[in-house]
Amino acid sequence: MARDYYEVLGVSRDASPDELQRAYRKLARRHHPDVDRSPSAEDTFKEINEAYRVLSDPQRRQEYDRSRYAGGGAGRYAGAGAGRDAGEAGRARQRRAGPGAFAGAGFEGFEGIDIDDLFGGVFGARGAAGPIAGADQEAELEVTVEEAYHGGRRVLGLDGRELEVTIPRGVTDGQRIRLSGQGGHGRGDGQPGDLYLVVRLAPHPRYRVVDRDVYVDLPVAPWEAVLGATVPLRTPAGEPKVTVPPGSSSGRRLRLRGQGLPNPRGTPGDLYAEVRIVVPRDPDPRERELFEELAKVSTFDPRDPRRRR
Repeated sequence: MARDYYEVLGVSRDASPDELQRAYRKLARRHHPDVDRSPSAEDTFKEINEAYRVLSDPQRRQEYDRSRYAGGGAGRYAGAGAGRDAGEAGRARQRRAGPGAFAGAGFEGFEGIDIDDLFGGVFGARGAAGPIAGADQEAELEVTVEEAYHGGRRVLGLDGRELEVTIPRGVTDGQRIRLSGQGGHGRGDGQPGDLYLVVRLAPHPRYRVVDRDVYVDLPVAPWEAVLGATVPLRTPAGEPKVTVPPGSSSGRRLRLRGQGLPNPRGTPGDLYAEVRIVVPRDPDPRERELFEELAKVSTFDPRDPRRRR
Protein backbone atom coordinates (compact mmCIF):
# COMPACT_ATOMS: atom_id res chain seq x y z
CA MET A 1 0.00 0.00 0.00
CA ALA A 2 1.32 3.42 -1.01
CA ARG A 3 2.15 5.88 1.74
CA ASP A 4 -0.49 8.40 2.72
CA TYR A 5 0.07 11.56 0.64
CA TYR A 6 -0.59 13.79 3.67
CA GLU A 7 2.05 11.84 5.58
CA VAL A 8 4.51 12.22 2.68
CA LEU A 9 4.20 16.01 2.85
CA GLY A 10 4.02 16.09 6.64
CA VAL A 11 0.71 17.96 6.78
CA SER A 12 -2.72 17.32 8.29
CA ARG A 13 -5.71 16.23 6.24
CA ASP A 14 -7.26 19.69 6.56
CA ALA A 15 -4.12 21.51 5.40
CA SER A 16 -4.77 24.65 3.35
CA PRO A 17 -3.35 25.12 -0.17
CA ASP A 18 -0.74 27.51 1.24
CA GLU A 19 0.33 24.93 3.84
CA LEU A 20 0.58 22.27 1.15
CA GLN A 21 2.71 24.53 -1.05
CA ARG A 22 5.06 25.51 1.79
CA ALA A 23 5.53 21.86 2.80
CA TYR A 24 6.13 20.84 -0.81
CA ARG A 25 8.68 23.57 -1.48
CA LYS A 26 10.64 22.69 1.64
CA LEU A 27 10.75 18.97 0.85
CA ALA A 28 11.43 19.43 -2.86
CA ARG A 29 14.44 21.63 -2.19
CA ARG A 30 15.81 19.16 0.34
CA HIS A 31 15.36 15.98 -1.67
CA HIS A 32 16.00 17.04 -5.27
CA PRO A 33 18.54 14.55 -6.70
CA ASP A 34 20.92 17.37 -7.58
CA VAL A 35 21.01 18.37 -3.89
CA ASP A 36 20.35 15.15 -1.97
CA ARG A 37 23.05 12.60 -2.89
CA SER A 38 21.53 9.68 -1.00
CA PRO A 39 20.60 6.56 -3.06
CA SER A 40 16.89 7.01 -2.29
CA ALA A 41 16.74 10.70 -3.26
CA GLU A 42 15.13 10.21 -6.67
CA ASP A 43 12.41 7.88 -5.35
CA THR A 44 11.70 10.25 -2.46
CA PHE A 45 11.52 13.22 -4.83
CA LYS A 46 9.08 11.38 -7.10
CA GLU A 47 6.90 10.49 -4.10
CA ILE A 48 6.84 14.12 -2.93
CA ASN A 49 5.92 15.30 -6.44
CA GLU A 50 3.11 12.79 -6.78
CA ALA A 51 1.68 13.68 -3.36
CA TYR A 52 1.65 17.39 -4.16
CA ARG A 53 0.32 16.85 -7.69
CA VAL A 54 -2.75 15.15 -6.26
CA LEU A 55 -3.37 17.22 -3.13
CA SER A 56 -2.81 20.61 -4.78
CA ASP A 57 -5.64 20.00 -7.25
CA PRO A 58 -9.05 20.33 -5.52
CA GLN A 59 -10.76 17.73 -7.71
CA ARG A 60 -7.93 15.20 -7.45
CA ARG A 61 -7.71 15.78 -3.72
CA GLN A 62 -11.43 15.16 -3.31
CA GLU A 63 -11.18 11.91 -5.30
CA TYR A 64 -8.13 10.85 -3.30
CA ASP A 65 -9.80 11.54 0.05
CA ARG A 66 -12.90 9.64 -1.02
CA SER A 67 -10.95 6.59 -2.18
CA ARG A 68 -8.38 6.64 0.65
CA TYR A 69 -10.58 7.32 3.65
CA ALA A 70 -13.83 5.67 2.61
CA GLY A 71 -12.39 2.21 3.21
CA GLY A 72 -10.82 1.81 -0.21
CA GLY A 73 -7.20 2.30 0.81
CA ALA A 74 -4.46 3.99 -1.21
CA GLY A 75 -4.33 1.15 -3.68
CA ARG A 76 -7.72 2.16 -5.13
CA TYR A 77 -6.41 5.59 -6.06
CA ALA A 78 -4.70 4.58 -9.28
CA GLY A 79 -4.04 7.45 -11.63
CA ALA A 80 -6.94 9.58 -10.47
CA GLY A 81 -6.58 12.87 -12.35
CA ALA A 82 -3.36 11.78 -14.03
CA GLY A 83 -4.79 12.26 -17.53
CA ARG A 84 -3.28 13.34 -20.79
CA ASP A 85 -3.73 17.09 -20.21
CA ALA A 86 -1.84 17.02 -16.91
CA GLY A 87 0.94 14.95 -18.43
CA GLU A 88 1.32 17.24 -21.42
CA ALA A 89 1.36 20.31 -19.16
CA GLY A 90 4.05 18.74 -17.01
CA ARG A 91 6.19 17.73 -19.99
CA ALA A 92 5.86 21.21 -21.50
CA ARG A 93 7.02 22.72 -18.19
CA GLN A 94 9.96 20.29 -18.12
CA ARG A 95 11.02 21.41 -21.59
CA ARG A 96 10.91 25.04 -20.48
CA ALA A 97 13.05 24.18 -17.45
CA GLY A 98 15.78 22.93 -19.73
CA PRO A 99 16.76 19.57 -21.22
CA GLY A 100 17.54 16.99 -18.56
CA ALA A 101 17.02 19.35 -15.67
CA PHE A 102 14.44 17.07 -14.07
CA ALA A 103 15.02 13.86 -15.99
CA GLY A 104 13.23 10.96 -14.34
CA ALA A 105 12.01 13.11 -11.48
CA GLY A 106 8.30 12.68 -12.25
CA PHE A 107 7.76 16.45 -12.17
CA GLU A 108 4.33 16.54 -13.81
CA GLY A 109 1.14 18.53 -13.34
CA PHE A 110 2.55 21.50 -11.38
CA GLU A 111 0.72 24.31 -13.11
CA GLY A 112 0.96 26.53 -9.97
CA ILE A 113 4.69 26.12 -9.30
CA ASP A 114 7.45 28.04 -11.03
CA ILE A 115 10.43 25.70 -11.17
CA ASP A 116 13.08 28.39 -11.33
CA ASP A 117 11.44 30.15 -8.37
CA LEU A 118 11.17 26.92 -6.41
CA PHE A 119 14.90 26.28 -6.49
CA GLY A 120 15.97 29.91 -6.29
CA GLY A 121 17.37 30.04 -9.83
CA VAL A 122 19.77 27.14 -9.44
CA PHE A 123 19.08 26.21 -13.08
CA GLY A 124 20.05 28.54 -15.87
CA ALA A 125 17.84 29.49 -18.78
CA ARG A 126 19.28 26.67 -20.93
CA GLY A 127 19.15 24.09 -18.14
CA ALA A 128 22.79 24.44 -17.11
CA ALA A 129 23.25 23.89 -13.39
CA GLY A 130 24.41 26.94 -11.46
CA PRO A 131 25.64 27.11 -7.86
CA ILE A 132 23.80 24.67 -5.60
CA ALA A 133 23.97 24.93 -1.84
CA GLY A 134 25.18 21.89 0.04
CA ALA A 135 22.68 19.73 1.91
CA ASP A 136 22.28 19.98 5.66
CA GLN A 137 23.50 16.91 7.54
CA GLU A 138 22.89 15.34 10.94
CA ALA A 139 25.00 13.31 13.34
CA GLU A 140 24.52 12.20 16.93
CA LEU A 141 26.57 13.59 19.82
CA GLU A 142 26.64 11.64 23.07
CA VAL A 143 26.81 13.94 26.10
CA THR A 144 27.28 13.04 29.76
CA VAL A 145 24.91 14.29 32.44
CA GLU A 146 27.76 16.35 33.89
CA GLU A 147 28.34 18.03 30.52
CA ALA A 148 24.62 18.74 30.25
CA TYR A 149 24.77 20.53 33.63
CA HIS A 150 27.88 22.60 32.99
CA GLY A 151 28.38 22.70 29.23
CA GLY A 152 31.83 22.35 27.75
CA ARG A 153 33.90 21.98 24.62
CA ARG A 154 34.63 18.88 22.63
CA VAL A 155 36.77 18.06 19.59
CA LEU A 156 35.05 15.59 17.28
CA GLY A 157 36.42 13.53 14.44
CA LEU A 158 33.88 13.35 11.59
CA ASP A 159 34.48 12.31 7.99
CA GLY A 160 38.20 12.88 8.33
CA ARG A 161 37.70 16.33 9.86
CA GLU A 162 38.28 17.64 13.36
CA LEU A 163 35.46 19.85 14.58
CA GLU A 164 35.44 21.85 17.80
CA VAL A 165 32.00 21.80 19.37
CA THR A 166 30.63 23.99 22.15
CA ILE A 167 28.14 22.04 24.28
CA PRO A 168 25.64 24.54 25.71
CA ARG A 169 24.92 24.49 29.41
CA GLY A 170 21.55 22.86 30.07
CA VAL A 171 21.42 20.91 26.81
CA THR A 172 18.74 18.19 26.74
CA ASP A 173 18.30 14.88 24.96
CA GLY A 174 17.17 15.41 21.37
CA GLN A 175 18.32 19.04 21.21
CA ARG A 176 20.21 19.98 18.05
CA ILE A 177 23.49 21.90 17.99
CA ARG A 178 24.08 23.73 14.69
CA LEU A 179 27.54 23.95 13.15
CA SER A 180 27.22 26.49 10.36
CA GLY A 181 28.87 25.55 7.06
CA GLN A 182 29.99 22.10 8.22
CA GLY A 183 27.42 20.10 6.26
CA GLY A 184 27.47 18.85 2.68
CA HIS A 185 29.64 20.57 0.08
CA GLY A 186 27.94 22.89 -2.38
CA ARG A 187 28.27 22.65 -6.16
CA GLY A 188 29.92 25.39 -8.11
CA ASP A 189 30.04 28.42 -5.86
CA GLY A 190 27.19 27.13 -3.71
CA GLN A 191 27.50 27.55 0.05
CA PRO A 192 28.06 24.42 2.14
CA GLY A 193 25.18 23.14 4.22
CA ASP A 194 25.02 23.07 8.00
CA LEU A 195 25.77 20.17 10.31
CA TYR A 196 23.27 19.49 13.09
CA LEU A 197 24.47 17.45 16.05
CA VAL A 198 21.56 15.68 17.76
CA VAL A 199 22.29 15.41 21.49
CA ARG A 200 21.90 12.01 23.15
CA LEU A 201 22.38 11.87 26.91
CA ALA A 202 24.61 8.94 27.80
CA PRO A 203 23.30 6.47 30.40
CA HIS A 204 24.65 7.24 33.86
CA PRO A 205 25.17 4.84 36.79
CA ARG A 206 23.67 7.30 39.32
CA TYR A 207 21.41 9.77 37.53
CA ARG A 208 18.23 9.29 35.53
CA VAL A 209 17.12 12.26 33.45
CA VAL A 210 13.56 12.94 32.29
CA ASP A 211 13.30 16.18 30.31
CA ARG A 212 15.08 18.54 32.75
CA ASP A 213 14.27 16.64 35.93
CA VAL A 214 17.00 14.45 37.44
CA TYR A 215 16.45 11.42 39.69
CA VAL A 216 19.07 10.00 42.04
CA ASP A 217 19.08 7.45 44.87
CA LEU A 218 19.68 8.77 48.40
CA PRO A 219 21.24 6.08 50.62
CA VAL A 220 20.30 6.40 54.31
CA ALA A 221 20.92 4.28 57.39
CA PRO A 222 17.97 2.61 59.14
CA TRP A 223 18.15 4.98 62.10
CA GLU A 224 18.30 8.00 59.79
CA ALA A 225 15.14 6.79 58.08
CA VAL A 226 13.37 6.22 61.42
CA LEU A 227 14.53 9.29 63.31
CA GLY A 228 15.06 11.72 60.45
CA ALA A 229 18.35 13.31 59.46
CA THR A 230 20.06 15.90 57.33
CA VAL A 231 22.44 14.20 54.92
CA PRO A 232 24.66 15.35 52.03
CA LEU A 233 23.81 14.35 48.48
CA ARG A 234 26.35 14.38 45.67
CA THR A 235 24.91 15.87 42.46
CA PRO A 236 26.43 17.28 39.24
CA ALA A 237 25.68 20.77 40.58
CA GLY A 238 27.36 20.29 43.97
CA GLU A 239 26.60 18.64 47.32
CA PRO A 240 23.41 20.07 48.82
CA LYS A 241 22.05 19.00 52.22
CA VAL A 242 18.85 16.97 52.09
CA THR A 243 16.43 16.76 55.01
CA VAL A 244 15.09 13.24 55.46
CA PRO A 245 11.80 13.40 57.39
CA PRO A 246 11.34 10.94 60.29
CA GLY A 247 9.69 7.67 59.31
CA SER A 248 10.88 7.71 55.68
CA SER A 249 10.66 4.37 53.91
CA SER A 250 12.60 3.32 50.83
CA GLY A 251 11.13 4.86 47.70
CA ARG A 252 10.11 8.12 49.33
CA ARG A 253 10.88 10.93 46.91
CA LEU A 254 12.33 14.20 48.18
CA ARG A 255 12.17 17.15 45.80
CA LEU A 256 14.99 19.68 45.47
CA ARG A 257 13.45 22.47 43.47
CA GLY A 258 15.62 23.95 40.70
CA GLN A 259 18.47 21.47 41.23
CA GLY A 260 17.86 19.58 37.97
CA LEU A 261 19.24 20.46 34.55
CA PRO A 262 19.69 24.23 34.17
CA ASN A 263 17.66 26.08 31.60
CA PRO A 264 19.34 29.21 30.19
CA ARG A 265 16.00 30.36 28.74
CA GLY A 266 13.60 29.51 31.52
CA THR A 267 12.90 27.46 34.63
CA PRO A 268 15.45 24.78 35.53
CA GLY A 269 14.40 21.23 36.24
CA ASP A 270 14.07 19.69 39.70
CA LEU A 271 16.18 17.03 41.36
CA TYR A 272 14.38 14.15 43.05
CA ALA A 273 16.25 12.20 45.74
CA GLU A 274 14.70 8.77 46.31
CA VAL A 275 15.28 7.32 49.77
CA ARG A 276 17.02 3.95 49.76
CA ILE A 277 17.58 2.38 53.20
CA VAL A 278 20.94 0.63 53.40
CA VAL A 279 21.72 -1.81 56.24
CA PRO A 280 25.18 -2.87 57.48
CA ARG A 281 26.34 -5.89 55.52
CA ASP A 282 28.61 -7.11 58.31
CA PRO A 283 27.55 -5.47 61.63
CA ASP A 284 30.05 -5.53 64.48
CA PRO A 285 29.04 -7.33 67.71
CA ARG A 286 27.61 -4.22 69.36
CA GLU A 287 25.55 -3.30 66.31
CA ARG A 288 24.19 -6.82 66.11
CA GLU A 289 23.32 -6.73 69.81
CA LEU A 290 21.36 -3.51 69.37
CA PHE A 291 19.48 -4.83 66.35
CA GLU A 292 18.63 -8.02 68.24
CA GLU A 293 17.34 -5.98 71.16
CA LEU A 294 15.24 -3.86 68.79
CA ALA A 295 13.81 -7.00 67.22
CA LYS A 296 12.68 -8.19 70.65
CA VAL A 297 10.97 -5.00 71.78
CA SER A 298 9.57 -3.65 68.52
CA THR A 299 5.96 -4.41 67.52
CA PHE A 300 6.45 -3.02 64.02
CA ASP A 301 5.44 -5.38 61.21
CA PRO A 302 6.51 -4.08 57.78
CA ARG A 303 4.18 -6.59 56.11
CA ASP A 304 1.08 -5.26 57.86
CA PRO A 305 -0.46 -2.60 55.53
CA ARG A 306 -2.02 -0.85 58.53
CA ARG A 307 1.43 -0.12 59.99
CA ARG A 308 3.08 1.17 56.84
CA ARG A 309 3.89 4.83 56.53
